[in-house]
Amino acid sequence: MRVDCQAAGRGRHVWQHGSMTDLADEVLPLIRTRAELWRRRASQHGRQMDHAVDILEAAAGVADAKEVYNVTTRAIASACSVISRADDSDGVMGTACRRLIDLHPRAAAIARPDPRRLVDWMIKFQFHGVVDYFDIDVAAYAEALGETGVRLYREALAEIAGGLGDEPAPTDRWRSAHSHEWWVIQYNRQRLAVLDKDVEAIIATHWCGGRVAAQYEAVAKALAEIGEFDLAIDWARRGAMEGPGPGFQAAQCAGLWRSLVADHNPGQALDVGVQVFARWPTAENATVLRDAAEDRWPEYRDGVMAALSTDARQAVIFAMGGLKDVDLAWELAHELGLGDGRLWSDLAKQYERIDPLATLSVHRQLVEGALGEADATQYRLAARRLVTMRRLAAGTAKADQIDAYIAELRETHRRRPRLQREFDKAGLP
Repeated sequence: MRVDCQAAGRGRHVWQHGSMTDLADEVLPLIRTRAELWRRRASQHGRQMDHAVDILEAAAGVADAKEVYNVTTRAIASACSVISRADDSDGVMGTACRRLIDLHPRAAAIARPDPRRLVDWMIKFQFHGVVDYFDIDVAAYAEALGETGVRLYREALAEIAGGLGDEPAPTDRWRSAHSHEWWVIQYNRQRLAVLDKDVEAIIATHWCGGRVAAQYEAVAKALAEIGEFDLAIDWARRGAMEGPGPGFQAAQCAGLWRSLVADHNPGQALDVGVQVFARWPTAENATVLRDAAEDRWPEYRDGVMAALSTDARQAVIFAMGGLKDVDLAWELAHELGLGDGRLWSDLAKQYERIDPLATLSVHRQLVEGALGEADATQYRLAARRLVTMRRLAAGTAKADQIDAYIAELRETHRRRPRLQREFDKAGLP
């Protein structure tokens, strides 16, 4: 019996009953194709593949477990074959493939295939697959593998590593003739350390000397995964404040540190917020600090605003978004010399509710900036902004001035016929 009922939400379906042939016939034709898959067609086919995964997910737990597992396994093979020759620039097919790969261990946990055969499949997929840009997680397969399967998996990895010769240093792995194999082995060591809940092994396999802040972040995430939250917080802090930085990796580590503290030690949230803002005085970090401070925010406000004043863009963003104070944002934009046209546009749109006529000078500057280059898109944007200016000035003494300004622009750019047409389309005088 085919899928016959569409559920609410993203179009998932309900699989009621059916044989292996029914499920395979429903799913696999949605994935397999011999067509040339260039970008648009690849995205269309990716959505079709995504629908196939919906069907498999609906069948899991309802249809025969072995059937779901076997069809999922076959679907992964077909999906990898198809994506290997497609232009998946938009990533739609890749997302569908990732969903299939994530479903596989869940289906295996219910079906309980022979551990040796499952290990063989996992090894083949990672070391001899059609594509090498998808990974699988042994920790996710732990239930399906059982103790015997995990032991066999370790032995298979050790055998492969033993046949590759001397293991290169982490910094030289990419130069190795077996770089892919060594990368897969290292990744599996990390995931096995998590599966074992072995703190020392997690640090050894993820930190690798801490040459970059991302390695501290990797340790922190793995420790959090096994419930070692205090250790995870400390490693995230080290990556943010003591490790290599303060580049974007250290900033990401700071975000993880802040998140872990908020979830598992909220009493430290304010202190962490202060430290992170001191190192990265951005609007985002100021907002987090303000939220953590709650009724103590007045104690920090002046210091935060002083730190942000060195960057007009960050100061205005914080005033607009973090403080919801459009008046302050408007004042700061003028005082600090904001040079971001897009932000000026957003600010003017919000300030129109307070003093619409005051925004006319900003709109004028943005129009002139748009007309600084001969570009049809910019002409359209300028025309729309001039329409806005006329709306704001309607019924006031400024109305005639705006129309005179438009006439001046038409004369100045009389040799730009495309601009004139865009003005005409917008209904400008």
